[in-house]
Amino acid sequence: MPSTVGVADSPAWVLDTNAVLDWLVFRDPACASWTERMVSGSVRWLVIPAMRDELNHVLARSAARGWNADLRALWSAWERLSHSADLLPLAGAATRMRCTDPDDQKFIDLALGHRARWLVTRDRAVLKLARRARTLGLNIVTPEAVEDQFSGD
Repeated sequence: MPSTVGVADSPAWVLDTNAVLDWLVFRDPACASWTERMVSGSVRWLVIPAMRDELNHVLARSAARGWNADLRALWSAWERLSHSADLLPLAGAATRMRCTDPDDQKFIDLALGHRARWLVTRDRAVLKLARRARTLGLNIVTPEAVEDQFSGD
């Protein structure tokens, strides 16, 4: 069972399914520091059950084939490092932040509802919202860009 979100000083981030695959299946070098950042508490990874369901569906479909994905290690990392959250009601400008891909809306709503600092994605439909999201305090970035932002802090 993932950790439950409580009072925490560390900034939160939301990783979409492709970012999780890049990190835990494909071992993308741009994601190499993520485990250490989460273990150290410098960032909290927020998740909801629908995100786990989507990842499970993608893994069962094909994403892990050919990569010798260690699914036991993937789910172990999920359990150890993620923080369970609820989708919170959005108000004001956040309610108008709509993604053209309805499957990606959960990531945006979770990030905005919990005032996450980052939403990490490679998805073009989500990245198109980056400028508007910045006005609400959310940085929608690629894995490479989030590393640049950590380096700049």
